[in-house]
Parts: sequence; structure tokens; C-alpha cells
Amino acid sequence: MISNTSDVPTLAGGFITLDMVKRSTDEQARRTKIICTLGPACWDVEQLETMLEVGMNVARFNFSHGDHEGHGACLERLRTAAKNKNKNCGVLLDTKGPEIRSGFFAEGKKIELKKGETIILTTDYSFKGNAQKLACSYPELPKSVTPGQQILCADGSLVLTVLSCDVAAGECSCRIENNASIGERKNMNLPGVVVDLPTFTEKDVNDIVQFGIKHNVDFIAASFVRKGSDVLNLRKLLAENGGQHIKIICKIENLEGLQNYGEILEATDSVMVARGDLGMEIPSSKVFLAQKMMIREANIMGKPVITATQMLESMIENPRPTRAECSDVANAVYDGTDCVMLSGETANGPYFEQAIRVMARTCAEAESSQNFNSLFQSVSNSVKRRFNFSAGESLASSAVKTAIDLDAAFVLVLSESGASARNVAKFRPGRHVICLTPNASVARQTSGLLKGVHSYCVESLEDTNGLVAMVGKYAIEAGIAKEGDKMVVVCGQTFGTGANNQVKVETVTATDGAATDSGAPTGFLQRGLSFFSS
Repeated sequence: MISNTSDVPTLAGGFITLDMVKRSTDEQARRTKIICTLGPACWDVEQLETMLEVGMNVARFNFSHGDHEGHGACLERLRTAAKNKNKNCGVLLDTKGPEIRSGFFAEGKKIELKKGETIILTTDYSFKGNAQKLACSYPELPKSVTPGQQILCADGSLVLTVLSCDVAAGECSCRIENNASIGERKNMNLPGVVVDLPTFTEKDVNDIVQFGIKHNVDFIAASFVRKGSDVLNLRKLLAENGGQHIKIICKIENLEGLQNYGEILEATDSVMVARGDLGMEIPSSKVFLAQKMMIREANIMGKPVITATQMLESMIENPRPTRAECSDVANAVYDGTDCVMLSGETANGPYFEQAIRVMARTCAEAESSQNFNSLFQSVSNSVKRRFNFSAGESLASSAVKTAIDLDAAFVLVLSESGASARNVAKFRPGRHVICLTPNASVARQTSGLLKGVHSYCVESLEDTNGLVAMVGKYAIEAGIAKEGDKMVVVCGQTFGTGANNQVKVETVTATDGAATDSGAPTGFLQRGLSFFSS
């Protein structure tokens, strides 16, 4: 395999040695973030505290299941756990989105389908089905598919081939391609078909406005985003209802979304490579290509990217993962993902703690074998080939280059909006990025998704020198720096302007600094870094 972190054709893995294989894992050094789906297996306060301790950065609430009352109670427990452990934890609302499902049955909860037999799909969703005829929730099915096309049901466990379509009757005749036992209301995919469904259903809008905005969530993960206008419509919905601070994550789950990825990426705050449904839309053998392409483009744009679905799937039932699953996680890190996600592994499995620990260790090990100097050069060169640096990117690039050249212990970013932290994370400094912000939502968002960024809330950013000295003292106490180490600081000369314009190098000392900027208050570190005590 040729290295994808350099223009020079060298084999990958040149930094991996036998000593690296034998040494213990430094989980504290992990930069890739972990999103955990909450569910019945892990939603008690004590369990949530454990998840926060072992590596959860963002809690995902899956609105394909449950109701507002249940999710609200779980969110309250999560925030209690975060407060108890003095941790930042982002909150992600994952919308159900538009979907096509099979219908209900006349008798029983399952039907047995035999390979080679014919089944009729009807758009009359009130029809109670059987092994000969089954309802489908998509009214335009006979108009959307043609003979020879395939329909995948129940995550692809049932494959149907369309034989004929009767638009007037609202029916399609299909051949069953494999023996299958399916239950009611199973998901259905139409590979390669542009479906005529709204991106945001009435339920999605209600969930976003009446739960997401009302409960001040940090992220909305929009399912089945297909074009850039979908993102603009969601941003408008958020702004009109007081949720303009919420970050948008676009889930790329079908071919149309993949084809319009460029315009979606430009409009969104971040993206999710949702490999489950995507693997129904394109051949499974090509999903890894789509993953690499999407991650690379997001890295160039500086938009956080999440890799999701079946990463440690076997751990829903087993305390140990397969070797292939760990390789999948590591390869996503090598591809450049900012976050990895656990779904059923935490929501439904008894081994949720073990799954998070395995994920954290695997990410840390993959990162430890990367050449961050080459990675910085690769990101910088790739961006320059396509765009001119913005002022913020130029500042961040200089800060990261300085940190690498000086072997600085960490980069400290003082940021009101989180934009400077995002720019620094984009250039992959290979060391922790500490972000101080007076905004609690920004703290959760930056520490939740941005690779290598750990955030604190402070009362004020006015006293730069006092904050620098205080962070240096905490860093020494936490063991991430020692007396005399260098830190690179990204800050602004004028508080409240909303833009940083200064990079400077400071020496880490163990002495608390008194307020030095016109006697301004330093503030105190309220919540954030998992490896600092406060």
C-alpha cells in the first residue's frame, strides 16, 4: 500500500516497529472522538458516568426509536452524569428521516419467503400482508422502479428483483432471490433510484423544534440528506426557532447524496459516512472507496467527519471484537476521520464499556503510528491546490507548523465561537489542542467532534496572560507537559471581536499567573478536559 500522506511514493507503515506492538497503549493521547448511541443497555446515571470516564465524547439520541418523554428523561440523566464527572459531553439528535418500510401482516409477526417465488408489493399501506403480497409505504414505487431493478429489504437480508410494474393498480411483481424470514415494518432500499420523498418529515421537524431546540442539543444529524438545499432548509428551520447555534451533521446514506456530496459539504457543518444504508445503495465492495473519498474531501474543507455503522458490531453480543473490526476502526483513523461511532454496541449490548475501551485503544494505537509532520504537510498542500487560505486558516497553519517545529507540548486556543479551534484541528498538529471558551455550547461542540481538541468553559477570555499561565499550571499537574515545555497560543489582541489574529509561543510554568491585562479577571476553568482536574 502506498502512503496517502505524502507526494513521495513511499510504503505506508514506516513508523510502525515491534516496540510499538509490544508497548502499552497510551489512551490519554487519543485524539479521535467517540460518539456513543444511548439506549436501554446504558442509560442509567452510573452507566453514563462510566461511559464518560472511558471515552464517550458525544451522546447520540436515535429518534428512529422512542418518544420525547423517554429521550428527555435520558438526557436529564446524561447531564447529571456529566455534571457529576465534570465532563463536557455533546448531545446529538439523530433524525429518523424519510424511509420506505414494508407493512403489517394479516397473521403472526413473521412471514417465510422462498427463493424463486413471486411476491406482489402494493402501495396500499393498509393492506395486511402475507407471503404472496406485501404492503410498501412508498406511494410512488411502481413509477420509480423498472423491471430488472433490485429492491433490498431488512438491511439487505431479503433481495427482490422487479418483474413488472402496474402503475394504475399501485403494484409491482417481484421475484424472491433468497430464502428469508422477515418481520413487520422492515426497511426497504431502492438502489440507484431517486426517491420522491421529503428530506425532513413532519416527525423530523417536530423532533428538531420541540425536542432538539427546546432541550438545547448541540448537533442535529440529518438522515438521508440528498442535496445542498436540504442543508439550507434545515439551517433556516433552526434559525427561525432559536436554534441557530446547533451544528448540522449531514448523513450521506444514498447515491444521490454521494453524487451531490460537494454542495452538501460546502453547506454543512460536518458529515457522517453512514455506511449501513449507503451499503444498500452502492455495492458493498465500493463502500470503502466512498468512505475514503468523503473523508478526504471533508479534511480539505476542514469539516469534521464521522465514520459510522457496524464498527464493532460483534460486541453487541461478545466482550471482544473481531480482528477485522479493529482493523476497520484503525483504517478509518488512517483515512482521516475525526470521529468514530458506536450504535447497537452501546445502546443494546451488555458490553458497552468494553466497546468504548476497545474503540479508544484502537484509535490511540492508530494515531501513534502516524507521522504528523507529513500529515500536516499533506493537508496544507492539498488545501493550497484547491483554495487560497482564509485568514483563519493561515493563522492556524502557522500555529500548527510552529508547534511541530518546536515540539510544543500542546496548542492553546482562546475562542468565542470555536472557529479557531476547528481551523487548528484541520491541520492535524499531532498534539492536544486546548480550547478555552466562555460559551458552554461551543465547549461541548468543539470537544465533541474536533479531532484532538479538549475544551474548557471559562468566565472570560479578557486576561490572555492569566489564562495562559493557569493552563500551564494545570497541564503540569495533569502530566501532559513539564516545566519549561513550549506551548503555542492562538488568541486575539482585542477581546470580543470574534476573530483571532495572533500566534505566540509561551513557556509552560508551574506558577499561577496573576491578571496582567489591565487587571481583567482571569476566570476559572469550569468544565472540560478529561485529563485535567478542576
